[in-house]
Amino acid sequence: MLTVGISKELNRSVTKETTAAALGSGLLDVYATPAMIALMEETCMKSVQEELDEGCGTVGTGLTIHHVSATPVGMNVRCISKLVEVDGRKLVFDVQAFDDAGLIGQGTHERFIIENDKFFKKQKKN
Repeated sequence: MLTVGISKELNRSVTKETTAAALGSGLLDVYATPAMIALMEETCMKSVQEELDEGCGTVGTGLTIHHVSATPVGMNVRCISKLVEVDGRKLVFDVQAFDDAGLIGQGTHERFIIENDKFFKKQKKN
């Protein structure tokens, strides 16, 4: 049962492969915004997956994220999501990311519940 308050925490180390220089979002060897956003989406998705009906999943549909601090290679990043709204199939999360020095990113993420087979069948028609 999906209820407001469900939360999840995931941790990652910043590697050369997750830097802005490697992902093409900048020139520096610091944690890339796209990598942080991917971690935020993964954290939100995993927080609710076990509560969904069999054969269902979620897809990301919206982000309002601020990347507020740089994180160097080798430092750890911790992401925390919290489900703050359930409106039918729409799920809204507050999400924050921290490194060893403090807050590096925060915002909201929206996901929609889908029936996996129905979703894929619709995509094949397009």
